[in-house]
Amino acid sequence: MANKKGENRRLVDFKCTVCEKHKVRKEKNVKNTPERMELSMYCPICKKHTPHKESK
Repeated sequence: MANKKGENRRLVDFKCTVCEKHKVRKEKNVKNTPERMELSMYCPICKKHTPHKESK
């Protein structure tokens, strides 16, 4: 039987590693990537692309 749409996707918070102030909320497929992610995103406070880590 097929899974329901969006069953494996969850909202997670990403926090800037440089300034620790900018937070972004994105969806993540928990089934494919159970460990914590790190993405490079634009931080308007730092005014450049910085690594954002998944926060608790």
